[in-house]
Amino acid sequence: MKNLTNDTGSQKSRTVIRTTDKQFVAYDRYGKILPGVKWLPLNLDAQSDREIYLIEFEPGSSSHPHIHKGTEEFLVLKGCLKDNDGSVFQPGDFVQFQPGSKHSSHSDDGCTLLVILTGGTNEASVD
Repeated sequence: MKNLTNDTGSQKSRTVIRTTDKQFVAYDRYGKILPGVKWLPLNLDAQSDREIYLIEFEPGSSSHPHIHKGTEEFLVLKGCLKDNDGSVFQPGDFVQFQPGSKHSSHSDDGCTLLVILTGGTNEASVD
């Protein structure tokens, strides 16, 4: 479970994370663990306020309602994710939420996403 870094030649600044060697951990954003949701942080860069991570929803699990301070983009890798407005995102769908948008998500059968988040989020209630 280590990052593979090549410090020779032209690839001096390359970092490779072999995700198949990593373990997903409980998703604990907002200081609470979300039952049935795990994540694998890939790049949490406080300077640029950008986060890149994989997230897994077990069947029947949901996200917290939240408001985006920046953008949230994700690519559905496996399974389906249903948003609180009824939209269903399937494998291969790339989704972008704009700053100020609020939502929550649920997966009936489980899913895996690659998430790129800028500006962070705040926990919120969703109407």
